[in-house]
Amino acid sequence: MGLAASSQPLAPPALYRPRNARATPLYQLLEAHYEDVMAVWEERFERKYGFWRGFVDAVVARYLDCGTVEAGFARLRCEACGVEKLLTLSCKQRGICPSCDAKRAAAFAAFLKDELLENVGHCLWTFTLPKMLRPFFMRDRELLSDLARLAYETIQQLMCEAAGDENARPGVVCVPQTFGSLLQPHPHAHCLVSRGVWEINGQWIPIAYIDTHAAEKLFRHKILHFLQRRGFLSDERIELLNSFRNSGFSVDTSPTVWPRDSEGLERLGRYMLRCPLSLSRIHWTQGAPTLFCQSKVPLTTIPVELVPPS
Repeated sequence: MGLAASSQPLAPPALYRPRNARATPLYQLLEAHYEDVMAVWEERFERKYGFWRGFVDAVVARYLDCGTVEAGFARLRCEACGVEKLLTLSCKQRGICPSCDAKRAAAFAAFLKDELLENVGHCLWTFTLPKMLRPFFMRDRELLSDLARLAYETIQQLMCEAAGDENARPGVVCVPQTFGSLLQPHPHAHCLVSRGVWEINGQWIPIAYIDTHAAEKLFRHKILHFLQRRGFLSDERIELLNSFRNSGFSVDTSPTVWPRDSEGLERLGRYMLRCPLSLSRIHWTQGAPTLFCQSKVPLTTIPVELVPPS
């Protein structure tokens, strides 16, 4: 029996279009203003964003060479037709290059889907801190590991209580982040969590619902007492924070992927490890003193002064 011809025309194969890094607003912005910002960092930005970290100079320098022929390339040759093409080398830097970070996020998401996560439902827990506490985590980056640990302890405690087994364990992948959608300092934690727990004998117990209000209160308690033990908060400051009607802490668990939804799982994996910088949301005219970052609201831009006046 012959195969029936498909009524749908075949889609044309995707074509590789080499990027032109030097034409992007991010490249032009760093090339024009990076040294200016570095020169005034201690005076104008250190109090809010923390000390200048020395490795940033090498990261930016390598990014400015990313995708340029002068920084190196590989020569590709087709043995059949003899056609040759040059493939420029990438910088492989984290947190600044949208191209290299997109590759890293895609590889991370594929690893989660293919090798690490079980075929069960998952949801994305997002743990947010109040603005008053964010500078502690921005200035001392080692605290981000404690932020991830306290987020995991919150998840484990609530899910074990819901399952009625204190020895059970959920599956959790936690990624702390330090940036918001408009590049503002915003330390928070993303946790990809199984919608259930495993008992010691390997038995799976699904959990349909977790009270996010209870999660917020437990997470707030853990964070405040952790900062108090480290000497960052006094009893009076904790009492003040607890007196606010809106605490500034939040826990969101709404993004959900169901079993066998491999595409949804990869999307969440890429989101957790996404690059802070999005070229589609940065608008800058060379020579202008203001950078416009597009917000989540359509047709809305927020201006950011590149180097504030003295």
